Formats: sequence, structure tokens, C-alpha cells
Amino acid sequence: MNPFEFTPILASNAFQFAIEKATTEGKITIAVLMVVSLFSWTVIITKVRQLYRARKTARKFFTSYRETRDPLEISRRGEQFDGAPAYELYITAAEEVEYHLKHNPVEVKGQPRISQASFDSVRIALERAASAEALALEKGMIVLSTAVAGGPFIGLLGTVWGVMETFAGIARAGSANLTAMAPGVAGALIATVIGLLVAIPAMFAYNFMVTTIRAITQELDGFATEYATQIEHKYVDNRPLADEITDALRSSLREQGYENYAAPPAHST
Repeated sequence: MNPFEFTPILASNAFQFAIEKATTEGKITIAVLMVVSLFSWTVIITKVRQLYRARKTARKFFTSYRETRDPLEISRRGEQFDGAPAYELYITAAEEVEYHLKHNPVEVKGQPRISQASFDSVRIALERAASAEALALEKGMIVLSTAVAGGPFIGLLGTVWGVMETFAGIARAGSANLTAMAPGVAGALIATVIGLLVAIPAMFAYNFMVTTIRAITQELDGFATEYATQIEHKYVDNRPLADEITDALRSSLREQGYENYAAPPAHST
């Protein structure tokens, strides 16, 4: 006798047999698990593609950014790195800086700069973009966490319900032999099996994606700090207050036509 012929996992018709013997409640539970599995795998495939593209494009963006001296050079060249979260931060802050350079410039030795107040709005734009990218990366993860936590319990519910129905039927029939119990128990246990098959892939995918998203988020925080520092160094008016007042007075005098004004010589008595 072949010892493997009684092993359910190796029997070709074991799964089909269990499905056929499942109760109506068990089949409803299995249908719910199939829907959860469909959503779960949709999220897994979508997120894997999104994270792969984000990491790949981000490497290209950081390589290009490290080669520049001007923090706005990539934007002014028109380069695009769609799909890279760091690029979204970069382009948001670059557009904000360009706006203030055009509409609220501060002349410092003939070079346009932005004020500290304008730079505060750039920082806010960076923080807003970082939050939006973090939310975009985490979108859909609730589906995986629900599949991990809820899949086994939904399957267990179907199993317990199916076993309860089986024992109730045996009690009504007045027969407690193994032949009468086995089909109902097999039909009940299939719900737990499917629940685990839904939860296990979701668990591995969830752990991998959470780790990847955390790494990307930390990378974004570091880049935002670095980028803000470079913008401040290159484009923000950091003169002492006394120098700002002096330059403002000189500019006002030039506008009024006193640029060649000289104090009259002192009269001798």
C-alpha cells in the first residue's frame, strides 16, 4: 500500500472534496476570504511595482542631484524623475523658491535672494510634500494588515461554524461513526486552510513593504533637511539686521536720486 495515498495535501481531489462537503456557511466564509485575497494580491502587486520604481528612480535622482552645485539646477534644466518621492519634495520646494525669487526678491550685492519669511514658506512646502509622499507610500497597507490579522480568524469562524453544523447533524441522525463525521469536518477545516493561505503571503509582503517604506521615509527626512540647508545657503538673505537696514536706506536714497549726494564741506569761522 502506498503510504502517500492517505496524505490529504498530496491527494489530487482532497481540496475539491473538502469544498464540496463544506456547509453553506462555510462556503460563504470561503467566498469572503477569496474577496480578501483578491484585494490583498492587488495591493501586493501594485505596491511592489510602486516601491521598485520609487527606489530605482530615486537612485537616479540622487545621483543627478549630487552632481549639481546649485540646488535649483535640476529644475532649471527641466529634468524629471517621476516616481521618485525625493524628486516630488525637490520640485515642490524649487517651485516655491522660484516664485519668491520672482515676486518677493531681495537684492544682495546684485544677486536676487529670498527673505527669511519666504524661506519659512519653502520649509512648510517641504514638510507638506514629505507628508503627502509618506501617505502615498502607505496607501493600501491597511488592506494587507487586515488580511494578516483577519484572514485566520475569518477562516476559524467558518471552521467552528462548520464543525458545529456537523455535530448537530450527527446528533439529529443518531450516528457518531467516523464515516459520518469525516466529510463535515473536512468541509469545516478547509475554511481555516484558506484563511491561512490568505494571511501568510500578506504577512510576508506586509513586513517587507513596511521595512522598505520606513527606509524611504527616513531617506526623505534626511534629504529634506539637506535640501533646505542648501537652499538657505544659496538663496536666503542671511545678512545681519544692521546690514539689511543700511542697504535698504541706500536703495531708498538711490530711488530718490541721491546716489551722488555728498555732504557739504564745513565752513570756517
